[in-house]
Amino acid sequence: MYAIVEISGKQYKVQEGDIVFVDRIESAEEGQELTFDKVLLVSDGKKVTVGTDTVKGATVTASVVGHGKSKKIVVFKYKAKKNYRRTQGHRQPYTKIQIEKISTATKAKKAEPAKEEVKESKEEKKA
Repeated sequence: MYAIVEISGKQYKVQEGDIVFVDRIESAEEGQELTFDKVLLVSDGKKVTVGTDTVKGATVTASVVGHGKSKKIVVFKYKAKKNYRRTQGHRQPYTKIQIEKISTATKAKKAEPAKEEVKESKEEKKA
């Protein structure tokens, strides 16, 4: 079973047991359990469920393994023949999470009109 979930504005394909590096989640502490409800797609191997925006009732539960910074990248700017050179480095912070469970919604209940609305419409017909 796998799912495509949106975390911090980015989409990740996850399976149960996967370890995923996502953009730093400031409010999360090590060992904390997180629940993501923006699930865009769920597949159980036989059936694929795609939401119009999100899959209703589907959630992905994950636990925070730790925080860190990725490898350093070097940003180098220069202009030819002008003796302009600038070097800068950047390390992107991340949160390491482990996917614990992917749960899908059970059968949705059919929308039934409220009893009050039905009574009012019958009274209107009699009048």
